[in-house]
Amino acid sequence: MPADPTPALAPTTTASSAHNAADWIRRHAERAGDRLALVDADRRLSYADLEARVARLATWLEAQGIRRGDRVGLIVGNRTPNLETVFAVARIGAVVLPINTRLSPGEVCFLLDDSRATGLVHEPHFRDLADAACEKAKVAPEVRLEVGPDYEAALEASEPRAEVEAVSPEDPMILMYTSGTTGRPKGALLPHRKALYNSKNAEIYFEITPDDRVLVVSPLFHSLGLQILSLPVMYCGGSLVLQAHFDPEELLDAVAREAITYMGAVPTVYQRLLDAIDAGGAGHYTLSSLRLLFVAGAAASAELVRAYQRHGLVLVQGYGQTESSTLTCLAGVDAERKAGSVGLPVHHAELRIVDRDTLAGPVADWQDVAQGVAGEIVVRGPIVMLGYWERPEANAETLRDGWLRTGDLATRDEEGFITLVGRSREMFISGGENVYPAEIEARYLEHPAVREIAVVGVPDPRWGETGRAHVVLEPGASASEEDLVAYGREHLARFKIPTAFVFEDELPKTASGKVQKHRLG
Repeated sequence: MPADPTPALAPTTTASSAHNAADWIRRHAERAGDRLALVDADRRLSYADLEARVARLATWLEAQGIRRGDRVGLIVGNRTPNLETVFAVARIGAVVLPINTRLSPGEVCFLLDDSRATGLVHEPHFRDLADAACEKAKVAPEVRLEVGPDYEAALEASEPRAEVEAVSPEDPMILMYTSGTTGRPKGALLPHRKALYNSKNAEIYFEITPDDRVLVVSPLFHSLGLQILSLPVMYCGGSLVLQAHFDPEELLDAVAREAITYMGAVPTVYQRLLDAIDAGGAGHYTLSSLRLLFVAGAAASAELVRAYQRHGLVLVQGYGQTESSTLTCLAGVDAERKAGSVGLPVHHAELRIVDRDTLAGPVADWQDVAQGVAGEIVVRGPIVMLGYWERPEANAETLRDGWLRTGDLATRDEEGFITLVGRSREMFISGGENVYPAEIEARYLEHPAVREIAVVGVPDPRWGETGRAHVVLEPGASASEEDLVAYGREHLARFKIPTAFVFEDELPKTASGKVQKHRLG
């Protein structure tokens, strides 16, 4: 593991503009303003350009009434206005709310209502989604701005806000929602402190320098795209190349054109990239600039790691959560030797694997498992969230005396390398998206024909996993698989809709009435 190139800051609650992540952009603009910061399909921005646009947008947001602590929704794809908004909102001490662009209007409405968002920035492509969500909202955001002519006019009409708001490390910066076992999405409240120390961890493990050019095809509304890839590069003064959508050939062309040094994605993306590389033949794509490929969101198979190594490319595995960002990383030198592992704990965190039977008791009584024995991963340190937005019950369950319970099960070998072996909760991962069966089940139970439903993750050759729903209908009711798919399209993001529905007379249950999902074949 490389040495930490930047010393840890002493814990403090004192407010300072230096604690604000937006100050990273101002600092780079002062020191190396001509250096390339952001690239998308429409523009190329130096750090001086980015600083000017962020400062003008911050002025406009304040002029519209956005204040410190307010939540500002963001329905924008992988385009420069996305990160401009992230830093502009931080610059005035407000909180950005990245919204999954694949959600349904009802799901977006819930996020706006739950967070009580006062602002919303969106692309024209998502205007209908934003309009429908705001129409349903109890109190729609008062401030709206559409990327395009209106956005550019707002910047042009605003003077740059020279000051970066003074914040403490514990002040919130990002509110990122994640679904959960209760079926009700929860907002993980992420402070400036977390953005800093997660970036410092990435600086160590990715060995980031200002010369790096990093391609981001993972959505910026996810932790991988925003927190693990983009923010660390902005912290270190490197360059980001944003891809609005995933196309294997376009991505590989961008790697050559922009001399990309590393990127990050989920295993399904790397499998499709590998297919394209193999189809192109040796020498068809220029990939010599790549020094590593980071994979997260699910475990990469040893076969996939070795397939990339045959092309001279190092596939590095990582593991993390929205609530904590990166928790472990497998260094390139160990990629093949430890294929299947998610690596060693990051520098700025303390990680344990605890016997689940002891977790219900006081933290002082928690017992670490022996080598090779499965336990639950728990973590504490500066990369951990503040807590869930207005969810005291969830906080009491997940946060214990500074420790975050991940719900993920793992083993540790004699060298300290960690391997995931399962999830103590029922989440599965489909195409890099976390899918929580309880959320899907809760929505389908609102269907008048559905009496009971149990959703399980099943293997899928394209997406890794998809959902299969086992359904018991109300007596005398009828519904076809097509009916239930159509209902899902109306109420859920497409990736959450089960790909198969199995109609059952009854679901297997324990004596206490709990569904035995392991018996759903």
